[in-house]
Amino acid sequence: TTTSMTRRNYAYDLRIFFDFLSKKVYKTKEIKDITLNDLDTLSTTDLERYLSYLNYYELNGKTLSNNERAKARKLATVRSMYKYFFNKNKLTANTAAKISTPKLHDKEIIRLEVNEVADLINVAEDGSGLTDRQRKFHDSTKERDTAIITLFLGTGIRISELIGLNVDDLDFSINGFKVIRKGGNQTILYFSDEVAQSLKEYLEIRKSDDKILPEENALFLSLQKKRISVRAVQDLIKKYSRIITPLKNITPHKLRSTYGTNLYNETKDIYVVADVLGHKDVNTTKKHYAAISDDIRRKAADKVKLKKD
Repeated sequence: TTTSMTRRNYAYDLRIFFDFLSKKVYKTKEIKDITLNDLDTLSTTDLERYLSYLNYYELNGKTLSNNERAKARKLATVRSMYKYFFNKNKLTANTAAKISTPKLHDKEIIRLEVNEVADLINVAEDGSGLTDRQRKFHDSTKERDTAIITLFLGTGIRISELIGLNVDDLDFSINGFKVIRKGGNQTILYFSDEVAQSLKEYLEIRKSDDKILPEENALFLSLQKKRISVRAVQDLIKKYSRIITPLKNITPHKLRSTYGTNLYNETKDIYVVADVLGHKDVNTTKKHYAAISDDIRRKAADKVKLKKD
């Protein structure tokens, strides 16, 4: 099972692939005229050319580029398509399986330090550092924004899960809420009293807003009183984080990383972190949080005494 966002990304990736075929391989064919037989005649060289093409290409009048991770994802999409049609006996060869994934270099985890976490929440609460124009909106959104930031930092929730939350998903008797994770599994995430307090303050404001339609069940709402969008959440995180740490490009995912780091430092259990973050494979978690073990190794170096005092 895949989420609608994942399927949309697959469709977008395949569109780029077929655009490449139309422009660079079958130059006389429109995208809609490319057939399975055409895919069957593609060589590994053609697919390697596609990876090179992804460095810089044009789509809808825009020049776009891809880093190694984006190229790896787009290759994975093409591989999935080939595998599907090959298994259905629609293709005679699974050519895409022969192409090596671009080498991925580990990215440094960008996360907030403890003091920056407190500063980010404070800025969302009191609006210090905002422009005059931003302050006008801040009065009507500060409880919502604080609740969103606190929820990211206190549970490690994904942005797609956060915007999908409904009011009745929350249960304060257990300090938890239901989420549908990647792959369609439903689980309960638990939160602290600190997070609960922030959510309750926002819900009080939400309840007293007579512009919200009674049937609107979305937890977090835009200024138009509709379910908040991914872009709006990304923008509000960027707005506040630029004030407290202008050199770090903080995104909702970086807040998730901050939570994962803090949880790992508290528990020292990578399996707990994997479970709470909803990673199906613990190796994904290890890859993301391996950098943390460097702190632990450094501290361990001082634990071993060679000479007794």
